[in-house]
Amino acid sequence: MKFKILSTDKNSEARCGEIVTDHGIIETPIFMPVGTAGTVKAIHNKDLTEAVKAEIILGNTYHLYLRPGTDIIKKAGGLHKFNSWDKPILTDSGGYQVYSLAHRRKLKDDGVIFHSHIDGSKHYFTPEGVMDIQRLIGADIIMAFDECTPYPCEYNYAKKSMELTHNWLKRCCTHFDNTEPVYNYNQTLFPIVQGSTYKDLRKISAEYISEMNRDGNAIGGLSVGEPAEMMYEMTELVCGILPKDKPRYLMGVGTPANILESIALGIDMFDCVMPTRNARNGMLFTSEGIINMKNVRWKDDFSAIDPNGEAFVDSMYTKAYLRHLFVANEILASIIATMHNLSFYLWLVKQSREKIKEGTFREWKDQMILKISRRL
Repeated sequence: MKFKILSTDKNSEARCGEIVTDHGIIETPIFMPVGTAGTVKAIHNKDLTEAVKAEIILGNTYHLYLRPGTDIIKKAGGLHKFNSWDKPILTDSGGYQVYSLAHRRKLKDDGVIFHSHIDGSKHYFTPEGVMDIQRLIGADIIMAFDECTPYPCEYNYAKKSMELTHNWLKRCCTHFDNTEPVYNYNQTLFPIVQGSTYKDLRKISAEYISEMNRDGNAIGGLSVGEPAEMMYEMTELVCGILPKDKPRYLMGVGTPANILESIALGIDMFDCVMPTRNARNGMLFTSEGIINMKNVRWKDDFSAIDPNGEAFVDSMYTKAYLRHLFVANEILASIIATMHNLSFYLWLVKQSREKIKEGTFREWKDQMILKISRRL
């Protein structure tokens, strides 16, 4: 994997660049739609590529390991061939899922024992095992196995968790460097900065991760319930330490406003289930604000879902029609809403890239956040 910065903003830490992988080029800043089980919910790959213009999607190690299983994925020739996606893929290590299923797992120094949420079966994840699983899945970018701390979190627990994550990282790097890709293309490993919301721990972790000298770095353990300002504070601190010449990935973030503020702090990559999950529940993000599509006020509103019109794939549909689909519980409602929200997120990062190149990102960002954060 290669990364180069093409432009920087004169009034912030924002930058645009490109990541080169064996499955294609990713322009940054970028939003990555989440395809947990090998599919982005309620949208076809063709629409992801042609309409939404996604450049990379996510898969999840935990879910794909449980179902369909690595044997099936390997027989298919890797996840790219299994789900017919020929662009880059990133896989989360499963650390967040282990965190979110705390009642089903037991944490040990060597790894994590957990019970499947599907059938209750017992499994054991180790750093080495997670590297092997991600080799078999075949993602272009794979994540180190970490522990994600909750918020709020006591200092001593956060410190112990960070140290465990660092120990696991060493094992991940050693095993990754001593193994080869299963398929005929390269993979790269990203470490993850942890440390909860404690500045000294975040500093220690960011310095440790920087010393590992991998091709890119991630920031985890944020967007787990802490105030947005605290998330920005931790992100700014970490971005000031992580090397500037490597992509920075803020995991699990977030709202459109979160993304714009984090781009200004120097983040290059984002993922979040919010645009797809909220779409299925009738919440749409637009260039003028947030819409609850089920609200009766849209019953006879025959204007376009977003006034930007041709910027979005749903410009042919009206608010009244989409509301009708939700009220009637039609599957098409989720499909249109998902395409809209994802295309909006991809439009937002594309606009960010253009404004960074123009040198006007900071001013545009401040104005845009006021518009896109209001409820319509």
